[in-house]
Parts: sequence; structure tokens; C-alpha cells
Amino acid sequence: MQVRFLSPTCLIPTEEVDANRVAELQMQILRAGCWTVPITAEKDALFVMDGHHRLAVAHRLQLPLVPVILLDYSAVRAQSWRAGQTITPASILAMARSGRKFPCKTTRHIFDQSLPNCNLPLESLRHLAPTERAVAYVERTR
Repeated sequence: MQVRFLSPTCLIPTEEVDANRVAELQMQILRAGCWTVPITAEKDALFVMDGHHRLAVAHRLQLPLVPVILLDYSAVRAQSWRAGQTITPASILAMARSGRKFPCKTTRHIFDQSLPNCNLPLESLRHLAPTERAVAYVERTR
């Protein structure tokens, strides 16, 4: 599983976020001075599987790039956190394409293997080399 660097603007959120949680997470990231957990996104459509609050923080911090792990549903199961609500990969893709969002904490993604953490200083995310930016651009245009 490889961590890629993508622009937050190319990732599509499919859930609303809790503003208090975003503020809390932003303070944690700023205090630590580093990004420790990559966002996971669907590899073709680039919608967020896990990390909506981290994506909101990236936008608030105006980071040009964030660490992302690209996956597909062959290695990920989708379900709902909410009793009685059925969530499928197709329903998540439809939501991503519609531009609308599920309420906060609706979708739950269960990964077949544990995901790697990272320990990237925020400054490194702000100043990645041009070749790393080119890789991010190529990934975004897939």
C-alpha cells in the first residue's frame, strides 16, 4: 500500500463533518506539527472513504498536498454506522457524483489490511518537490 500526495481539491467528500471535531483535529495536527494518518480515497473516482475531517483540516490549513492511500472495494467493505441504513459502494459513488453528502458518520469503511500511518511534518506538505507535485497531478487526472 503506497501513500500518494494529492491536492485536497481533487478529493471528493461524501459526508458532512462535525465543525467541533474539525477544530479539535486541526489543533492536534498543529500542536504535533505533522500529519500522521493518510486520507483513504477510492482509486478511480477519488471520493473519500475515510478522512473527511482530515480533509476539512487540510482545506482550512490550505495545504497544497496531503497523504492519501488509494483503494478500491476489492479490499474494502462499506456499511453504515446508522442502524437500518444500507450503504453500498454504488450508493457512495452515486452520492459523490451528485455533489450531495451523507450526514456526518453515515458511512463506515472496513479495510482488509491495516493501513500505514505516516509522520510528515506540515512544512514538508507545503513544500514538496515539483516531481512529487507532478505525480499528484497525474493521480488526480486518472
